[in-house]
Amino acid sequence: MTEEITLPGDRVFRMIQDDNAMDPREWDNLGTMACFHKRYGLGDQVHFSSDQFYGWDEMYDYIENDLDAAVILPLYLYDHSGITISTEPFSCRWDSGQIGFIYVTKETLRKEYSVDRITEKIKEKARKVLLAEVETYDQYLTGDVYGFEIVKLQKCDEGHVHEKTEDSCWGFFGSDIKENGILDHIKTEDAKIILGEL
Repeated sequence: MTEEITLPGDRVFRMIQDDNAMDPREWDNLGTMACFHKRYGLGDQVHFSSDQFYGWDEMYDYIENDLDAAVILPLYLYDHSGITISTEPFSCRWDSGQIGFIYVTKETLRKEYSVDRITEKIKEKARKVLLAEVETYDQYLTGDVYGFEIVKLQKCDEGHVHEKTEDSCWGFFGSDIKENGILDHIKTEDAKIILGEL
C-alpha cells in the first residue's frame, strides 16, 4: 500500500507499508507472550514447553500458580494466506486454534505500578495493556506497519524528474494516519494538507 499526497513546493508525501518493521516483542512489554506453534516462532521465549502439559487448562494452572500470574489471557491464531492473532477465538475451526497465553505476574505488576497490593483496578489496567500488546503484535504479523517519506521533485536539464528525500521515518503501527503517530513527525501545515484540512 502506498498513498501519495501532493504538498506545496513540488513535494510529495507517501505513506508506505514497512516491510522491515521491528518485532514489538523486542520492546519493553508488560506481558509475557507464551506461544507454541510447529511452524512459527511467535511471542516471547519462555522456559516451559507445551509438551510439559496435557492441555491448555493445565498450562493455565501452571502460569497462574507456579508463575504467580495476576492476569492471563488466551491467544488464538488464524493461519490462512497469512497469520493473525487474537485473544478471542476465530470462527474457522480448520485454520485456527489456541496457541498459548499472554500473562503478567504479580511481581511485575508490583514493580510497574509501585504497589504492594494488587487490586482489581490494577488488574483491569494490566488487562487493557495486554490487549493492546496483542493488537500491536497482530499489526506486526499482518503487515499493518507503515512509514512515510516526503520527497521533493526536481527536473534536471534533460527534462527528467528526480526525487530528493526531505524526510522519512518508519515503524508506525496501524493504517489510521490520525492514530499511528506519523503526523507527529510532520510539519503542522503539511499535516493539515494530508488530513484534507487545507
